[in-house]
Amino acid sequence: MTSNNLHNSSIPISISLNPSLESENPSPKKSFNKKRLLFISLSAVGIAIGVSIIAKLLVHLIDLITNISFYGNFSFAAGSPANNQLGLWVIAIPVIGGLIIGLMAFYGSKAIRGHGIPEAMEQILTNKSKIKPTITYLKPVSAAISIGTGGPFGAEGPIIASGGALGSTIGQLLKISNNERKILLAAGATAGMSAIFGSPIAGIFLAIELLLFEFSPRSIIPVSLACITGAAGHHFLFEPGVVFPIAETLQPASNNAIAWYSALGIIVGLLSVLVTKIVYFIEDGFEKLPVHWAWWPMIGGIAVGIVGYFSPKTLGVGYNNITDILSGSLSMQLLLSLCILKFISWSISLGSGTSGGTLAPLLTIGGAAGAIFGHLINHYFPQSGISISLAALVGMAAMFAGASRAFITSIVFALETTGQSNALLPLLASCTGAYFLSYFIMDNTIMTEKIARRGINTPNSFEPDILEKLSVEQILTDNGIIISEENTIKEVREWLDAEPDYKLNYFIISSNEGEYRGILSASNLYSHIHPETNLVGGLIKRNKIHISLNDSLKNAVETMAKENIDVLPVVSNENATVIGILSYKDIIATYKYSLEEHEKKNPAISLKRKGLKIMLRGKQMVSAFNRITK
Repeated sequence: MTSNNLHNSSIPISISLNPSLESENPSPKKSFNKKRLLFISLSAVGIAIGVSIIAKLLVHLIDLITNISFYGNFSFAAGSPANNQLGLWVIAIPVIGGLIIGLMAFYGSKAIRGHGIPEAMEQILTNKSKIKPTITYLKPVSAAISIGTGGPFGAEGPIIASGGALGSTIGQLLKISNNERKILLAAGATAGMSAIFGSPIAGIFLAIELLLFEFSPRSIIPVSLACITGAAGHHFLFEPGVVFPIAETLQPASNNAIAWYSALGIIVGLLSVLVTKIVYFIEDGFEKLPVHWAWWPMIGGIAVGIVGYFSPKTLGVGYNNITDILSGSLSMQLLLSLCILKFISWSISLGSGTSGGTLAPLLTIGGAAGAIFGHLINHYFPQSGISISLAALVGMAAMFAGASRAFITSIVFALETTGQSNALLPLLASCTGAYFLSYFIMDNTIMTEKIARRGINTPNSFEPDILEKLSVEQILTDNGIIISEENTIKEVREWLDAEPDYKLNYFIISSNEGEYRGILSASNLYSHIHPETNLVGGLIKRNKIHISLNDSLKNAVETMAKENIDVLPVVSNENATVIGILSYKDIIATYKYSLEEHEKKNPAISLKRKGLKIMLRGKQMVSAFNRITK
């Protein structure tokens, strides 16, 4: 069918494209509204304020339960289980705590089990970021009981889970999209991390690497504001300084020392893989026990109590242990105790399904391993230039990078929580080594293994959308079919019956001069309510749907999805004529370009060809030299 012929013509025509024509629309369609962004950002700030308060209450509750459990005092003063004088009775305290956690999970919500981040990831990927509101208070209370009775966890996991639950709850109360709810969930979770550690930049990167699975203004701005608010809450409610201070300023590492720190990253990377495998091996072991899962935290509490009897420093949060490790003053015996016994206590307790975080234990284990490495290297290689404090910091970050594969988060977190900017290069070297080994050895991480076993795949790369990179002009071909508005229904039906390969559900209608008139659906064309002698121009119901050459393919796909059509006319700005037709098949075909970028392997420069030219020239030079000498 052609717009240049009337009723007696029903043939496809070639469409000539004119790249110089400007878009009829002044700018591409925005994927989000700026007013909505402002609303979501203000909501994120409000959530962060609430999360900061929850974080402070959680720490107070942990201190209260710790003082009651180990010292019999009703006090909110900061205290550590390490100084208790209970003797063998200390074993009973974590057991009681585990029993309470099991009952809370059974009668309250099973979602309080675990360490927080995997559960938040699962809700984002499978449940439209909807978390039960009860988790907002059940998770911190259960975690406070677990940690306060000696559980070897950090407070960051529960507060991340509580912050995410608060963000999700607010998102369910507001009239917002699923993606906006995801942003509020991530904002609440990372604001919790920022409130505990005073690390807003690490919180932002944690959201990108583990929660958002995207990098865009609509997500980064609210999350950043939430993390800044959480950091302000940390300085206002907790303390103004860094969480893990190092007394002396670390000096820049020499090339020799950086080589050793790189080796440490590889060793800790292997250790992080081993730690992850053992944690889930223990969890699988609990799954095989012939008792109900509600009793598992109590069984895990037995291991915590026994280890705590022999090494009291393994009990509780242990943030002070991290500070002591980073000081470089702990003996080898104490470092080995924190590295090995803390891991045993934490892995069994975590595998039992109790409530608590993984970050602080990972930092303790990695930091102790790094300090042990530093002592050994300095003993056998006195000229290595290794600093025990820096080795501990490097091991701490490398363990986090290898176990979670939150690469940038691990580096920035170490810098923010210690304030040691000279550690950047050693941190980069070690975390790269740990990340490299983790990626090649493990399919999943300590954060994703649990949900991967449930058949949930988590994104592991963040690349620009190929549809956003390409414009309509770049893929539009010069062939298409336009139906004249003056063709009869009978003529169009007869032509389509003769062209079985043309199976689109919508057709572009224009005037004889090519001016765009609208879109006609196949169902309307073949409807029996219209006489066959009627003109197709009278059937048009969609008359304003079109795109321009400068629009992105993403804009085109969004328009197709919104209007539920499989073709779009490309219309000029000057005279509103149809200059092209874009179908869904054209858009699908663009993905082959993306595949070729990753899979097609051809050299851009042929060395063989250049080598041949050089050889020929060499022969010519030899011949010329022979002629001269003769």
